Amino acid sequence: MKFLSDNAARVHPKIWDAMKAADAPDSPYDGDGLSRALDERFSALFGRECAALWVATGTAANCLALSAMVEPHGAVICHREAHIEMDEGGAPGFFLHGAKLLLADGEGAKITPEAAAKVMDPIRDGVHQVQPHAISITQASEYGRVYRPDELAALSDFAKVRGLGLHMDGARFGNAAAFLGGSAAQAAGNVDALSFGMVKNGGMSAEAIVFFDPALAEKVRFRRKRAGHLQSKGRYLAAQILAMLEDDLWLDNARAANRAAAEIAAAAKDRLLHAVEANEVFLVSTPDERKALRGQGFEFYDWGDDAARLVTAWDSQEEHVSALARAIAAL
Repeated sequence: MKFLSDNAARVHPKIWDAMKAADAPDSPYDGDGLSRALDERFSALFGRECAALWVATGTAANCLALSAMVEPHGAVICHREAHIEMDEGGAPGFFLHGAKLLLADGEGAKITPEAAAKVMDPIRDGVHQVQPHAISITQASEYGRVYRPDELAALSDFAKVRGLGLHMDGARFGNAAAFLGGSAAQAAGNVDALSFGMVKNGGMSAEAIVFFDPALAEKVRFRRKRAGHLQSKGRYLAAQILAMLEDDLWLDNARAANRAAAEIAAAAKDRLLHAVEANEVFLVSTPDERKALRGQGFEFYDWGDDAARLVTAWDSQEEHVSALARAIAAL
């Protein structure tokens, strides 16, 4: 019974159907009809003009988006637990040609304007110190916490006043939007670029970079090619993305994962390390307790010495979720 990661979930059947339907001759690269439809489809979803590009991985989506905002001599402010800092193997430095990551603190792995200012304000203006060019936030955060609209508005205002780009790592964007009531626009706020996660939410091998400034997209078209991410049969990536957006499949899948996490959280009660707002549960537990859970067939990751991380997915089986909830309650 796997609660390791939503990356381990199955591909939704509608994704396979869409890829099969795309299996016909069409223009190569991103000149096919499906790829050309992405801008319009995302613009309708967010209610404002968007330009969207497909890539194969979330790492590429994050780093290519940031590359349009950050010069090699600049820096990105992010939370010290951010995925781009902890789990992308130096890719930001590679894609950004040496730009730095400046680390901020914040409860629940979320950044506030005050936290960003604390990082920025000691930096002297001038060529002798690296200057921040952008802020990157994660929605939902690495601890499964969701930025509310007022928090996003405050960060957007701060970034605008300070002349910074604002990027959102949305690997679990669907889970955040589901928590906030289902509005993509509300979950994104006024960011400049969004890595719209698909793979963790039932997709197979396609992620979308959504630019709310189309000029940034034009920069990244060239950088995507240079980075080796301009796939020759891009229609298969576009097909996956469009299938996820059709009839709000992305939102339905996220809601299912969130419901499963909420059931586990209800059983965990005072053991919760963080409030459960998406599809991750951080459970305070001893090594012996984790051993007992694994002995019953549950798979998950340790989170340090005194906690476990449990991740639900769109296809988490109800009987497995209920069994885990009962096992946690019985510890």
